[in-house]
Amino acid sequence: MAPKKGAMEYKLVIVVRDDLKMSGGKLAAQVAHAAVTCSIIAKSKKPRWFSEWYDEGQRKVVLRANDLVELRSLSEKAARAGLPHTLVTDAGLTELPPNTTTCLGIGPAPEHELNAITGSLPLA
Repeated sequence: MAPKKGAMEYKLVIVVRDDLKMSGGKLAAQVAHAAVTCSIIAKSKKPRWFSEWYDEGQRKVVLRANDLVELRSLSEKAARAGLPHTLVTDAGLTELPPNTTTCLGIGPAPEHELNAITGSLPLA
């Protein structure tokens, strides 16, 4: 089925750990790290996906995972699917211990490929 005119076919998903209870500012910084890094990876490895996503308005969705175990499982699924992805690890200079993995970025990629991995997760 063809997408509706004006419908976005690509998105970038950032999955944050719900167990860390980061402040709003910390959460925003970690999500930004994931978005920027994934964009760079996709531009290099999936340039058509990146261009389509960029031209559509760079849709981003932030979701929640329960903990590090779930985040790593999602990362492994993204890797097996061949999707651009990155795990973000905090340096520990502010509110988290050093080397805390905070979030996972996946995409930009076709929405249906991302939904197969993250479609059941709640919004952050």
